[in-house]
Amino acid sequence: MFLKYFFSLFAVIASKPTDLQNNIYRFKVESIDGGIIDLSQYKGKKILIVNTASECGFTPQYKDLEKLYQQYKDKLIIIGFPANNFGGQEPGSNADIKSFCSRNYGVSFPMAAKVSVKGKDIHPLFKWLTNKSENGVMDATIRWNFSKFLIDENGIPIAYFSSLTKPLSSEITEKL
Repeated sequence: MFLKYFFSLFAVIASKPTDLQNNIYRFKVESIDGGIIDLSQYKGKKILIVNTASECGFTPQYKDLEKLYQQYKDKLIIIGFPANNFGGQEPGSNADIKSFCSRNYGVSFPMAAKVSVKGKDIHPLFKWLTNKSENGVMDATIRWNFSKFLIDENGIPIAYFSSLTKPLSSEITEKL
């Protein structure tokens, strides 16, 4: 009896890390304001993760990201992740980026502090998002700024969209 109990308890404990690794809720990221964004606070909502840049041809997507956020904020959270990985198009400090987004696009959705979305210094969240071996669902290659990852209400990735996919496109809105 004791051994049966011990092995069933061991199985439960052993399964916990896998469950945590396969959803986004284990991540906490630095906010552009210097605080922490705990992704577990968004359980029950879809999450759209976007790598952003202030000096990119796709930068006007901030406007549609804000519209999308306002239209669906009861069931969707958008989080922008400024990154300087492509063409040096996000050279500013966190304060510069926050000011730019607010002044030019009225961004009210959460913004993370500047991160790296590829390479040796890739942020752990983006390593998880882009590797099936990490997230259990899909591989994705971020090729440029304004790539988008849609996460379901249970913290599981369900779609990846390239920079060319506009935030208000039916490809995205049909999944909300």
